[in-house]
Amino acid sequence: MVIIQIMVEKPTSDWQELTRLTQGEPIVVERVRLTNRNIAIEGAFELPQLARLSAEDQVFVIAFLRGHGSIKEMEQVFGVSYPTIKARLGRIAASLEFIETNPAPARAEILARLDRGEISAEEAIRALEQGRA
Repeated sequence: MVIIQIMVEKPTSDWQELTRLTQGEPIVVERVRLTNRNIAIEGAFELPQLARLSAEDQVFVIAFLRGHGSIKEMEQVFGVSYPTIKARLGRIAASLEFIETNPAPARAEILARLDRGEISAEEAIRALEQGRA
């Protein structure tokens, strides 16, 4: 196991330094310390998808959001053409997995709800067939 401690003067640059050091390789965060508090949490934490993007792609996404999704503004900021912006957005979007915010309940959950009397047998069958309750 290799432990690398990054000590930098500017907090905004440490994420960029970490991204440069890992060169796109997957990493796991094992310790988190809450700023201005004496609390630290240890474990294995997977980084959010946006944090796994390269530093350049993170800057690109931030610029896109700050420009309210205006490709015209992105053309001006980055000095590239519309197709170039669209291609880069497409590449970044393809690298991100869509996270279902309202996933269908698992089969076991549907059966548990039936067992507790929360849904009828017909509703359970329908939910199992449709993949949702």
